[in-house]
Amino acid sequence: MFDAITDAPAWVRNGRHDIVAMNRLARALYSPVLADPRRPANTTRFVYLDPAARDFFVDWESVANDAAAMLRLEAGRSPQDRLLFELVGELSTRSELFRQRWASHDVRYHRSGRKRLRHPVVGQLDLDYESMELISQPGLTLNVYTAPPDGPAADALAVLASWAATQETADEASAGE
Repeated sequence: MFDAITDAPAWVRNGRHDIVAMNRLARALYSPVLADPRRPANTTRFVYLDPAARDFFVDWESVANDAAAMLRLEAGRSPQDRLLFELVGELSTRSELFRQRWASHDVRYHRSGRKRLRHPVVGQLDLDYESMELISQPGLTLNVYTAPPDGPAADALAVLASWAATQETADEASAGE
């Protein structure tokens, strides 16, 4: 499926916000999130524990609120998920802001909207997103980001796709040495 989606960043996450799979363009777009060597990469950990998140997410406050609220929703759905509660424990001990937002008991799930990102290579991107639960894989969500055609975000995605291809070629060349 990811091989067929070439002009839009597409990625799959679980309820803990672990990144499970990505296409090339999503890897390029989320390269700041993937900079942390821990795997699986986790977007909520990035939001709360990595200072780069405040630059990457233009609407960081809103993203941080949503991330905590979505984790709380998942905690209600999966009360036996040990890894989820380990993540909540880690975030709670390392981020005062997460503790406050977790304590607010907000619950939220977004299926569509707008993500405003500031990428270190191409600058600001205002992208629309759709989130779809994968019926064949319960607990996984496919996220696809799109840009209006012929706009600045579409142009930036094209540049990012070119950059990603260049990075991948360089990585393959260094792996073959």
